[in-house]
Amino acid sequence: MKIIFLVPTSRLRRVPLYRLCGSFYGHTNSITGPLILGRILKEAGHQVEVYEELYTTLNYRTILRGAEVVCLYAMTSTAPRCYELAGRIRAETGARVLIGGFHASALPEEALLHADQVLVGEGERVILDVVEGRITDPIVHGPCLENLDEAPFPDYSLLKTRCSTANVMSSRGCPYCCSFCTTSRMFRPYRRRSVDSVLEELRLYKSLGFQYMNFEDDNFTADPAYAKEICRRMIAEDLVFRETFFFGRTDLARDEELLDLLERAHLNRVLVGIESLNQEALDAIHKGQRLADIEACGAALSRHKIRLIASLVLGIDTDGPEDIRRAVAFAKEIGAYQLQPAILTPYPGTEVYTQFQQEGRLLDTGWEQFDMMNVTFRPKRMTPWELQQEFLRAGRTFYDLPSSFRIMKKFGLRYGLRRLGLCGTAVLGVFGEELASRFARGTCYYRLRHESGGQTVPKPRKKTAGA
Repeated sequence: MKIIFLVPTSRLRRVPLYRLCGSFYGHTNSITGPLILGRILKEAGHQVEVYEELYTTLNYRTILRGAEVVCLYAMTSTAPRCYELAGRIRAETGARVLIGGFHASALPEEALLHADQVLVGEGERVILDVVEGRITDPIVHGPCLENLDEAPFPDYSLLKTRCSTANVMSSRGCPYCCSFCTTSRMFRPYRRRSVDSVLEELRLYKSLGFQYMNFEDDNFTADPAYAKEICRRMIAEDLVFRETFFFGRTDLARDEELLDLLERAHLNRVLVGIESLNQEALDAIHKGQRLADIEACGAALSRHKIRLIASLVLGIDTDGPEDIRRAVAFAKEIGAYQLQPAILTPYPGTEVYTQFQQEGRLLDTGWEQFDMMNVTFRPKRMTPWELQQEFLRAGRTFYDLPSSFRIMKKFGLRYGLRRLGLCGTAVLGVFGEELASRFARGTCYYRLRHESGGQTVPKPRKKTAGA
């Protein structure tokens, strides 16, 4: 049986200029879920191919030829594109359509309007039975995989679009549960793989020639002793990559031994959720960190030459424009390598979504805007348009020319040039949004600037023939 996995992306991210600008942020990588599920199907004797739209324009007429099952991965911002492709596949081919992913897991009834079956949660234990027809329920709930060592490694030979970075998940879930986070809700409870299993996967990627690697755990350093053992083994067995990215929290700065091991194992690029410099805001989103933790983290990472990506959440109820600008200035002061400003986004299934829905604060906008770059709700301390402007201002303020040359001096020419690219991207973003908000009727930016907006979230479309 020929089975295709497709990972769609939103309209903006398919624009060639956006793809070029996105290349300055980091190296190409792939979502691991389809590569894991695809391996299960491949080992059962099926022909499997995996494609991602983010980096390449796909020829669907060629890709879908002969396909019997097409599996679509839906995140909230890509759900409209996912549904569009599902309609096309069902109208033009005889293939069955399966939809899974975060959005489908949160709103399975909506996804089912566009699919033959919807997979909710983790799919390792059900994917083969669903594809081969032994499970025929319209909505299939995949049970939690208690022993993560039982999951096969992702099979990168199935991926037909470009990828320069291997992704490793040493754990699933997170011990914390921030009010806006989807990962800690889909992957419950928090579980870890054995260190031996992680190291075996790293050996595989070394043998395949990968120079870059990401630990995709929601919080790689959640268990310091576990993270230390992985790093020790990486160093001892020469499984160190040229660059390794990971997600962490400010509390990692308290452990000097951990920092030293991270540095020696080349875990040299980390995204840390600073979120806000307002303690009231941190408490409101259940972040579980103090201002002192944030201040210590920047200095500690700098000492160990670990490049900090400072993540900020813009639009928390207690924060106003002055709080956002203060946080951006702080990120510059502590020498953050990159900034990731993220507009608070009420994803379905999260606590903040329920709150805003009950308070009537969700704007009448499409799912495609739920990407942390667009305002989808009414903030308390500014208008939606003001929050949108603060998002663009954050990038433009942080990525300026002087900071690009400081990065070049500190980390080298390659990283300085990448920073210059991000500087140009920030300028283009501000210019493009300003034009769209003034003249492009029908765009989300024009509506935010000129219209009051509604109070409801998008309603699922009715099921139609071929949809």
